[in-house]
Amino acid sequence: MTRLRLATNETFKSLRVRNFRLFFTGQLISQTGNWLTLIAQTLLVLKLTDSGIALGLLAAAQFGPVLLFGAFAGLVADRSDKRKLLLIVQSFAMVQSFILAALAFQDSPPVWAIYVIAAVGGMATAFDNPARRSYVVEMVPEEDVTNAVGLNSALMTGSRIIGPALGGLLVATVGFGWAFLVDGVSYIAVIIGLRMIDPSKVRPAPVTPRGKGQVRAGLAYAWSIAELRVPLIMMAIIGTLAFNFQTVLPLFAVRDLGGQEITFSLLMSVVSVGSLIGALRSARRTSISVRTVSLASAGFGASMLALALAPNQPIAFAVGVVMGFTSISFMTASTAIVQLRADPMMRGRILALQAMVFLGSTPIGGPILGSICERFGARYGLAVGAIATLGAAAYGLLVVRRGEALAITDEVRAEATADAASDLGLGPVPVHPANEDTGSVGASHRMAVLSAHRSSSIVSG
Repeated sequence: MTRLRLATNETFKSLRVRNFRLFFTGQLISQTGNWLTLIAQTLLVLKLTDSGIALGLLAAAQFGPVLLFGAFAGLVADRSDKRKLLLIVQSFAMVQSFILAALAFQDSPPVWAIYVIAAVGGMATAFDNPARRSYVVEMVPEEDVTNAVGLNSALMTGSRIIGPALGGLLVATVGFGWAFLVDGVSYIAVIIGLRMIDPSKVRPAPVTPRGKGQVRAGLAYAWSIAELRVPLIMMAIIGTLAFNFQTVLPLFAVRDLGGQEITFSLLMSVVSVGSLIGALRSARRTSISVRTVSLASAGFGASMLALALAPNQPIAFAVGVVMGFTSISFMTASTAIVQLRADPMMRGRILALQAMVFLGSTPIGGPILGSICERFGARYGLAVGAIATLGAAAYGLLVVRRGEALAITDEVRAEATADAASDLGLGPVPVHPANEDTGSVGASHRMAVLSAHRSSSIVSG
């Protein structure tokens, strides 16, 4: 019992922080409503069109704004009081859900209108994502950041268990309009939670002053550090061709497994059960590396391939649990390494870039996978995602093996970089801790910060 209590305390230690506890509770309710809406939107478009291509276009509408405005949204997060920004964005998203509910209460809502409202919701997502995820880091002590990131992932995946099941139940019993209305009401919880947070007990990152070339400087900074660049490239590949569950799984559940609309909701729920287990396990992780991200990607690809080969619903549900576990392990690892390695003044932009390559790649991959599923079947769509994910894992492991994450190992060059930064008036350049797979990244990090500042200076000039 003592060992179980210690394990529980270790898993949930960041919840001891009142601000994070308020944030966590509000987000759990609101994110459940978000997933409810995502599922209900998917089922509504599938009912109106019975088309895989239409589902791919819906995904493009939902996440296209993240691709278009993600970099700017990340800069806004770096420049803003994140709590105030989140209050504005969440209020905007609540209004959008109520409008969607009014539209769905019509007997035969036009599909184009659903796409428009989905795009409006995507705009809210673009600004919410970097602000919310970087705010998590500021609410807890630095030693609890990895735990908070894991619990935040558990929150997201826990909402994926309840949301899809509740969405399917509401659609089957009272209709689409009521499902969207419930989501609108759920935003009240997160707004109340944000208002109750004590700003004086937050570790705010330095606010980035206004200036020219700051988006480009963020891109240069991310590209200069292997521990940021490699996970972002992997995320771009996997986000485009694998994380299109709302496009592929409805067709897989209904057409390949011979199920009904509720089958899709159940499949999403069992995937989310595995995700919750994986997120809670990740919350206890104490170190993150490129190797960790790569191995999680390999597991995700293997389980997705197994799902593509599942002959019936019981086996698909069993494999779905494993796929949920491995997929969230990859997501948590890739998110944590970005949050831990990014300089605080760059964190919003780097997290926005991650959202761009993950969510923003959906408008590209959604229609592609929708077309593949429509022509060949959803099993082929899953297989394409599996191959892409395994390829991304191979790339990450190859980088680790070649030692490319040690961009600069010469201490003399590191000192020269620090001296050059001092000459430019940049002050001390932050040094990041060592890592078991990539060794000390302090020198490469200093060079990256210097490169980012130089890029900013060049653009400003």
